Amino acid sequence: MTTSKDLLELSPVIPVVVLDDAAHAVPLAQALLRGGIRVIELTLRTPAALPAIERIAAEVPDIVLGAGTVTAPEHAEQALKAGASFLVTPGSTDRVLDAVEDTGLPFLPGAATVSEAMKLAERGLTALKFFPAEAAGGADYLKSIGGPLPGLRFCPTGGITPETAPKYLALPNVGCVGGSWLTPKDALATGDWARIESLAKAAAAL
Repeated sequence: MTTSKDLLELSPVIPVVVLDDAAHAVPLAQALLRGGIRVIELTLRTPAALPAIERIAAEVPDIVLGAGTVTAPEHAEQALKAGASFLVTPGSTDRVLDAVEDTGLPFLPGAATVSEAMKLAERGLTALKFFPAEAAGGADYLKSIGGPLPGLRFCPTGGITPETAPKYLALPNVGCVGGSWLTPKDALATGDWARIESLAKAAAAL
């Protein structure tokens, strides 16, 4: 993987994960791999996130490891040092974009409107995150902007379910979706890796 566009082709679903315990990181990544999902986005929403990234980078090298919820310039450098191999932002301020680009890592910048998507395209960025997908208009919205913005492709994330994912994935301007349903909070809390592996298998088949 060398470009942001490649991120959209790794899997039909990128698991979007919030971890409260870094000890769960490695068995989680291993369960996803067994289920056929070879990419993970760990969100920088908890104190466990950066240590979790470090553990996965060291112990599960076969999974493509991303850091999400990059909302401040310092997050980009922290994620790079922890071992992330790509970055995801929910939105796209100039300072955050500059910091993310400075890492040299591929990344998916967030956009929720046509103007935001156009602004990112002006910077040469054509692989984007559409967030919050369901709240911002869903699959119908993405379908409608495919005509005027044919050069852009998206990973919609936010409120997507196994039932609604196929509608997104059928769109020509969607490469994959982001989903939190692969790693339910109760399954993480109890270490139910078999359940996560099963959910990953179903997602990989979408």
